[in-house]
Amino acid sequence: MTEALIKEIIQNALAEDIGDGDHSSRACIDPKALGEAKLLVKESGIIAGVALAIQIFQIVDERLIVTVFYDDGSSVEPGDIVLRVNGPAQSILSAERLILNCMQRMSGIATMTKSIVELVKHTDVKILDTRKTTPGLRILEKWAVRIGGGYNHRFGLYDMVMLKDNHVDFAGGITTAVKQTRAYLNALNKDLKIEVEVRNKKELLEAISTNGIDRIMLDNFSPNQIREAMPLIPTTMEVEASGGITIETIADYAESGVHFISIGALTHSVKSLDISLKAEIN
Repeated sequence: MTEALIKEIIQNALAEDIGDGDHSSRACIDPKALGEAKLLVKESGIIAGVALAIQIFQIVDERLIVTVFYDDGSSVEPGDIVLRVNGPAQSILSAERLILNCMQRMSGIATMTKSIVELVKHTDVKILDTRKTTPGLRILEKWAVRIGGGYNHRFGLYDMVMLKDNHVDFAGGITTAVKQTRAYLNALNKDLKIEVEVRNKKELLEAISTNGIDRIMLDNFSPNQIREAMPLIPTTMEVEASGGITIETIADYAESGVHFISIGALTHSVKSLDISLKAEIN
């Protein structure tokens, strides 16, 4: 399913960009002309999207030949050449913008993720992404998080149950929400983990008492509040911290004893890495 979804994303993006033809290239370049281009790094970071770029080039034109010098997850510096592509010049230019758009964003995500992972590497905590992704590009952005050393939370609404504040409030409380969720999953014979978001100690104690959840999310708890809460939580339950966590405080959160820290900014507030595709003229 993943490979099919990635292929669909590429085809949709190419259709959006090319439409009825790349008229800029067609207008001035001989269709038989061959060319060569290099993917040039202009900013320090972690490169991501190399494997995707190869797929894009192949979908655009199977005659394009890609030589890779830096694999996904590699540290790169300004002036580094990540890959070189040879083949029909029109095809190289038709693929250029999609490859840059994807790789710049994926590399930005991987770079930010790597920097955060480094801050907590002295602990066992895992850095998670969220569903705060660009619609239609979630699989690429979560791929980039993994390249940067992070972990994926749930992919969507279907592969894990997360009862957040609005679910709890609409359902009439944590106990009711969990009870109804268990009954729903049993009726459908679905084996999905259940996570419950709690906002304070009262909700935490209620969530623990339900004895029907797999993970507790401590939302907007301070590191000290988490330290006070951890002894109350059974060791059979996973614990996740989220909300209000910054670069300056993340190490303190990681040292509080939680198993996971989820950070929406990994995908919703990232700066793209500066990369360009430059023609090489011999």
